[in-house]
Amino acid sequence: MYLAIDTSSETAGLALFHNQKVIAENSWRCNRNHSVELLPHIDALLKQTLITINDIEGIIVARGPGSFNGIRVGIGSAKGLSFSLNVPIVGISTLEAAAYQHSDSTLPICVIMPAGHQEIASAIYQKQNEWTCLEKECITTLDTLFSRITQPTIFGGEINSEMVSAIQQKLLPFAQFDNTSCSRITALVNLGEQRILNSMIDDVSLIQPLYLRKPRISQPKSRTVLFSNEPDGTTCS
Repeated sequence: MYLAIDTSSETAGLALFHNQKVIAENSWRCNRNHSVELLPHIDALLKQTLITINDIEGIIVARGPGSFNGIRVGIGSAKGLSFSLNVPIVGISTLEAAAYQHSDSTLPICVIMPAGHQEIASAIYQKQNEWTCLEKECITTLDTLFSRITQPTIFGGEINSEMVSAIQQKLLPFAQFDNTSCSRITALVNLGEQRILNSMIDDVSLIQPLYLRKPRISQPKSRTVLFSNEPDGTTCS
């Protein structure tokens, strides 16, 4: 029995997987409340399926990219469960899981997630003789990405309507938007199970979130600046 955890975005996901079948899965709009909501949802999923925490034989977790806080909570919870239960843990790129939702196709699969500042996180995968990463996760822009697409390609991930419109305008001969064959949490489980069965597990003490850039953390303002009467000073609100 494997437990999968995906807290990469404001929609969190969980799944229980046994004998190559999803026993139960749950996704919910978490916003930024991952630290408060994740463990209660894991407990509820176990109770719903009459499974105890000691039945879990492996943990599969999405490493990001995505929400800084969400990924940190997901990885921390997964590591805690893996260590306390003494079961293997596997971390999977969130972009790879999103691409694997389209793994029934043999076309290249370009997956995108918003990264802020008019940038995106992207990666490209393809099912050739085996599942292959053609371009690793990176921060880029849509225009730069467009210049690299030279053949029919499936687009997936977290793509809003503006992105779809831009992709269709720039890549009309090549862009395809196929329906996914499974949820992202199910794709995450399928990838994780393959790696556990092939003994490609992670060291619980070393597994880390996949951040493509450092989080923006503001430096604390001094009291002098906070209460300055200068025109360019910042005032308390």
